[in-house]
This record gives sequence, C-alpha cells and structure tokens, in this order.
Amino acid sequence: MAGGSSESAGTPPLRDRDDAGARLAERLGRWRDRGAVVVGLPRGGVPIARILADRWGAPLDVLVVRKVGAPGHPEYALGAVAEGTDPFLDASRVREYGLQPRDLEGAVERAVREVDRLARTFRGRRPRLSLRGRPVLAVDDGVATGATVRVALRALRAAGADPVGLAVGVAPAETVAELRRWADDVEVALVPTRFFAVGEWYRDFAPVSDAEVVRCLEGRRPRP
Repeated sequence: MAGGSSESAGTPPLRDRDDAGARLAERLGRWRDRGAVVVGLPRGGVPIARILADRWGAPLDVLVVRKVGAPGHPEYALGAVAEGTDPFLDASRVREYGLQPRDLEGAVERAVREVDRLARTFRGRRPRLSLRGRPVLAVDDGVATGATVRVALRALRAAGADPVGLAVGVAPAETVAELRRWADDVEVALVPTRFFAVGEWYRDFAPVSDAEVVRCLEGRRPRP
C-alpha cells in the first residue's frame, strides 16, 4: 500500500484537481491493466477520476456519498450516507460532541434524500455500473477525517467490488493510516505535515458543480 509525498504549507503544492489527477496517474500504474472501474466521489473527486479513466480507457462511474455534519458545524462529519448501504454514524465522534444517535435522525434523513437526488441528477436514467467481482478504484480530491470515504468504501464492498482501492489528492497522515484499514490499496498525492483543510493545499480549489460532474460522466460510461 502506497502513500504520497509529504510537504508543509507555503504556496499550495497542488495546482488544481488536474494536477492531482496527473500525479496520481503516475503512481497508479499498478491499476492500469487490472480492468478496474474508476469511481469518483462527487463532487470534487469526479474530475480527478475522469483523468484516470481517460488515461487508462477504464469505465467511469460515481458513488454518491454525503456527510452527516455536526449541528452548527456541517463540515465536521459525525457520519455519512452512501448509495447502496446503511447510514453510518461514528459513535465516538457523536459522544464527543455530546449527542446521541437519535439527535441526528433528522440530519441522516436529509442526507439520504440528498444522496437519492444527486444520484438521479448525475446518472439520469443510466443505471449504476455493476461492480460485482471487479477491481474498483475510488477517487476523491481530499480527505480530512475520513468518515465519508469510509462509508464509500463500505458501499463498494457491499456492491461486490474486489479489490477496492482508494486514490486521494491530499490527506493528513493519521487519516491515511486509518483508511488503510478499510481499503486494499491507498495512494495519496500529497500527505502534509500540517493539515487544517483540504482546500489549503490547492492553488485552485474552485467548487465543482453538478453540471460539471454530469459533463465528466457523459460519453465515458459504456452501456451496461
């Protein structure tokens, strides 16, 4: 299982998501000839996944996953919801925040509805690609706590993917170590020695729109 380069802050080392995709493609040759499906985690992981899929001639799909954020701090993930698997709440984080799982029922229900909406938006009438028995590489532009990616990896295994790899633009070392417990292979373009947020490591970290995700997918997914 591979890691990535370790750099400290200053001028952000990653130019943009295209740069992250190029770096990952150079390091992931071991996946090129495996007949893998490349799965982007919307929204920011999809442009990077598109780069890998285009270079390898691989099928491309998305796996919609949404975090369940803490009350008043929506970016702090207490759990996540992904297509094809049950919602997940990190019990230790929930307790540390002074909450009980029932306190988050509303947030979980909203995340489930949002996952359904986004899946329809991104795929239209196209079904999900079959992953059963196939190598699958999940891709994201960055990971902070790992809660959403952990649920995404669990969903891929539930769909029958084997093995399951993970390619990430940037993540802190402690999160990378945790993700290696959940994925069969992990590659990270940049592992900073100091980490506050994913966006601080990209010079251009513009939001990815739903329309851009759809454009990345159009023409890339073969008919089932």
